[in-house]
Amino acid sequence: MDNLDWNQLKAFLQTAQTGSLSAAARKLGLTQPTLSRQVAAIEQQMGVTLFERVGKSMVLTPTGLDLLEHARAMGTAAEALGLAASGRSEAVGGVVSVSATDVVATHLLPPILQRLRAQEPGIAVEVIASNALSDLLRREADIAIRHVQPEQPELIARLVREARACFYASESWVQAHGHPRSAEDAVNAEFVGSDRNGQYLAYLRQYGLSLSEDNFTCYADHTAAHWALVRQGMGIGAMMDEIARETPGIVRVLDEVAPVRFPVWLVSHRELRTSRRIRLVFEALAEGLALDR
Repeated sequence: MDNLDWNQLKAFLQTAQTGSLSAAARKLGLTQPTLSRQVAAIEQQMGVTLFERVGKSMVLTPTGLDLLEHARAMGTAAEALGLAASGRSEAVGGVVSVSATDVVATHLLPPILQRLRAQEPGIAVEVIASNALSDLLRREADIAIRHVQPEQPELIARLVREARACFYASESWVQAHGHPRSAEDAVNAEFVGSDRNGQYLAYLRQYGLSLSEDNFTCYADHTAAHWALVRQGMGIGAMMDEIARETPGIVRVLDEVAPVRFPVWLVSHRELRTSRRIRLVFEALAEGLALDR
């Protein structure tokens, strides 16, 4: 290990980041056989298996995942050394991936990222808009915005705040159907559904709304599409208050029904401690998401 070849380390890092020998070779300007030999050489020198070959993809083994953090720290240190040598030690650059639900990615992230861009123009943020929980341990994202506390002890999590969602409808819907205030008023009201398996219906019933499938005019399992249908006048739907307040033509309804409260967690992997660009994005997100607009 004293004679670790830097080219081999770069081969490991690029293969881990791209998940492909051919993509990593293109990034490094090498032929695929050359890069493959470098990966094999670092595995042989370390005496471990870093990747599993799954079809054309290269998937990190648990050992590879453990070593990736240290390899990235070495890469960051080498980059910082180069910057310092060229008099640019204050510069921060690179890509940081952020996973968030579709509605958070659409409505809350853009102004935060615009401010970050003004402060750190060298950082590019990749937004992964998905309602699925990204696997941070496998580096599907560097940072994730979640509404549940992560259970993995290897992850670093910060509770940003408790958010609130209420029920809303479009002005046109209220003009046509009246303004329901109480749970009793909701019995015959129209709603936009989230799924057809009864999970969303059961969730609404927890809030005292005695509804049935007959109350739903349509369904959308992605929140951004769900909100678009509410805006169109298809029925009542729940939305985070700060998003609803910034949406024209929307009216709060069912005022007497308790709001939906849920946490906003910011989660990252252990590289948060060693990567300055990830820390900068993490702190910018924490500051921006803490604001109840």
